[in-house]
Amino acid sequence: MFEKFRQRSNRLENIDVGSYTAEEYEGCIAELQLVNDWMGDARTLANTFFKELSRSSGSSFSVLDVGAGSGHLLRATANWTRKSGKRLSAVGLELNERSAQAIIEESPEYDEIKSVQGDALRLPFADRSFDYVISSLFTHHLTDNQIVAVYREMRRVCSRRIFVIDLNRHPMAYLLYTTVGKLLLHNRLLREDGALSILRSFKPQELLDLAQRAGLENISVTRHFPFRLLLRAAGSPEAPATLTRAA
Repeated sequence: MFEKFRQRSNRLENIDVGSYTAEEYEGCIAELQLVNDWMGDARTLANTFFKELSRSSGSSFSVLDVGAGSGHLLRATANWTRKSGKRLSAVGLELNERSAQAIIEESPEYDEIKSVQGDALRLPFADRSFDYVISSLFTHHLTDNQIVAVYREMRRVCSRRIFVIDLNRHPMAYLLYTTVGKLLLHNRLLREDGALSILRSFKPQELLDLAQRAGLENISVTRHFPFRLLLRAAGSPEAPATLTRAA
């Protein structure tokens, strides 16, 4: 059994190959929000990203969520900023047209949240367009080479800091998901893809290695309950001014 956890699985999930009906996808969007609430991705951000924001002297900031799903973490961020008195400008990026639409549909009371359909491998934004870039449970869908490319794009468009959450490839996480999880989940995509997501996910050193390959700096990887890894890295520093001599 433990052999399958030695390295990342390269099997593709149903959500990646499109083997699902429109009804299953709609059900996945709804049930995935409950899973995110149970599994604490917003709590991980609260203990890391939001704490950094609270230390910031600025009254406003911008954030890009890459692979934002239906925008759950952007809404959590918006709720935090409203309570803190800061102003937020947020964009959720999704390759899937239906998910990009869901970000807006699920955020009717959040004018500060926008949605863009686009490719994470070629982010449709100028350099340093955002103060922060976040992402959750997205990178395990990619190959190692794609992850390196996405990290480079994140750094390019980010001026301050990157926060990437993903799963920890751990036997206990897999056991719990394939037993207790299947009793609670009804959507086929979540029941089947969730277990495979764990097998496609990471060990801490693997995330460090990928971030170093991408040329990221000030990197750290920390574990968070339950079975989450958080990669933090610096954004792209502002280029120093170039001095020119008068002719």
